[in-house]
Amino acid sequence: MNQIGSVELIAAVAFAIYAVAAGVVGGRLRSVKITRSAERATLAFFVMITLAVAALEYLIFTNNFHSAYIATHSNRDLPFYYKFAVMWGGQEGSLLFWTWLLSIYAALVVLFNRRKNRQLMPYVISFMMGVGVFFSGITFFVANPFQELALASGGALTPYIPADGNGLNPALQYPSMLIHPIMLYLGYVGMAIPFAFGMAALVTKQPGDNWIRVTRRWTMVPWMFLGFGIVLGGHWAYDVLGWGGYWAWDPVENASLLPWLSGTAFLHSVMVQEKRGMLKVWNVVLVIITFFLSIFGTFLTRSGIIQSVHAFAQSNIGSYFAGFLAVIALVSLTLLFLRLDFLKSENKLDSVISRESGFLFNNWILLALVFAVLWGTIFPIISKAVENRTVTVGPPFFNRVAVPMGLMLLFLTGAGPLLAWRKTSFESLKRNFTVPLIVAAIAGIAFFAAGAHSLYSWMSLVLSSFVAVCVLGEFYKGARTRQRGSGENFFEALYNLTARNTRRYGGYIVHIGIVLIFVGLGGLAFKTHAKALMQQGDVLRTGDYLVRCDRRTSGDTPNYTYQTATLSVIKDGKAFATLTPQRRFYKASQQPISHVAIRESLAGDLYVVLAGRDQTSGKSVIEVFVNPLVAWVWMGGAIMVLGTLIALIPSRAEREMEHIRQASWEALEEKNVL
Repeated sequence: MNQIGSVELIAAVAFAIYAVAAGVVGGRLRSVKITRSAERATLAFFVMITLAVAALEYLIFTNNFHSAYIATHSNRDLPFYYKFAVMWGGQEGSLLFWTWLLSIYAALVVLFNRRKNRQLMPYVISFMMGVGVFFSGITFFVANPFQELALASGGALTPYIPADGNGLNPALQYPSMLIHPIMLYLGYVGMAIPFAFGMAALVTKQPGDNWIRVTRRWTMVPWMFLGFGIVLGGHWAYDVLGWGGYWAWDPVENASLLPWLSGTAFLHSVMVQEKRGMLKVWNVVLVIITFFLSIFGTFLTRSGIIQSVHAFAQSNIGSYFAGFLAVIALVSLTLLFLRLDFLKSENKLDSVISRESGFLFNNWILLALVFAVLWGTIFPIISKAVENRTVTVGPPFFNRVAVPMGLMLLFLTGAGPLLAWRKTSFESLKRNFTVPLIVAAIAGIAFFAAGAHSLYSWMSLVLSSFVAVCVLGEFYKGARTRQRGSGENFFEALYNLTARNTRRYGGYIVHIGIVLIFVGLGGLAFKTHAKALMQQGDVLRTGDYLVRCDRRTSGDTPNYTYQTATLSVIKDGKAFATLTPQRRFYKASQQPISHVAIRESLAGDLYVVLAGRDQTSGKSVIEVFVNPLVAWVWMGGAIMVLGTLIALIPSRAEREMEHIRQASWEALEEKNVL
């Protein structure tokens, strides 16, 4: 099976190389036949990579420890459902998984564009499969998951099969880690599609609105997956790492945030190009940056040049990614420079107080935030290269720079939709902003009186109130206007309003999700923490909670040993909860990890960690955190996904136009046949 998997990989490399060449030749010669062969090679690439994935999964689930990858990242007692995570639990398997997702995206692009975008498709295939050549090639030649274990004996290599494997990383043995990596990969990989369309538009000198309309949904999908993956990653860090938080500005966390931020800028910027024919250079640059940062994030996790709980072990694979990044930059920037004359704006900015101006400010802030986070992330690398010493940039730097920018973006989230295109009159400003500003002022007084004295926390809560009123007001005004003209009741009008313009109102729902996340972030100012050594009968107090240790137990499973503390929690003199944090020691990997106990509510979480056992006294190390409003972050992430899904649904007007285009195509086909 290892040999079969390797054959499938090299076949995939061959199909990818052919697709690149056939796409270029087919595009240059305008040959339908050659272009179709490139499309078939792309589908064959998908089939070969899928078979390779199936081969590796077979090896995983049959405990074939003759395979070096399986012996390193799995073991016999690993629960069945966690064996799926072995696929992305190590470097070789995760690269194969990355390549597989790329092949799925590429196959879908080919299938969905059989009758559309025929001038773009040859070059779209070439750029997509160019990425495919790199990833399938590096998977086969450099990080092959189908390598077999062998021992040197008498100058020859003999097969070696260990009795058991080293086991999966304990940090991955958590339910959300069956989903979180998939979401991130779907986000990273998917950004190759808008990049391919953008580059194809430059090659064919079609930098107008067509490629923008085509790629908008192909950008929204990976953007949604990436955002959801970031939230799931925060939830994993919150539940597993045991430090009481969910975002630490870790380099790999930052690497996932960067393309999401630039992708956010692109999704806003395309609206200006569609409406006013402006920001064409911006949009191409944003597509390039987003894809570059997606590959850069993959590079960071595999190069070993940074220290992170998320990073893979150091290897020589980072140099290949560095070279690939250089190629991306060289090719894309050269194409952009050669096509600048075709990217001139059709209109100019009429007023600083306009919707397009708001989008432009939004882009500036997002890119400034991207630069700040990127600079802080790579600064240890730069300091090591320049001064031969590693200077670490911690959360204080990121908070000092990113929080003010985030608050400005939050304000624009509410203010932007209230501005008119071209120019906003004073009367319009007064009419649209009076109620939100009054509500925000009242909320500010209320939050301060409730104890929100931290400036950033207070501003986060106040601006969240402002944006919520702005966004909900747009729903209300639209529904009331439709209600008066149609005779529908309010909820019917609201539903039909959203269905008529799913893109706009789905975007507003995404903004509501962002508001909820900022509400959760605002609760950080009220966080409290206590730590103590405890045995049966000991008591620990933090905030309004009294925590008593009732008993301590230990046990053994085939996969790990564990220690558990049973804790009773009393609040306001009454029994509140019983929590059982656990500390596990995984046998195969010889690694410990905490499983946190959390009592969740909308008001806040009571978060308890069994951090270990004191060797001197034999007491358990118990940490207790009170984390207000954390649940709002998870709700906000879910609402953002919901809003994106709604925005992805074609509106009624779009469905009607698609029906007309389909009928026209069928009429042309019939005419050609006749």
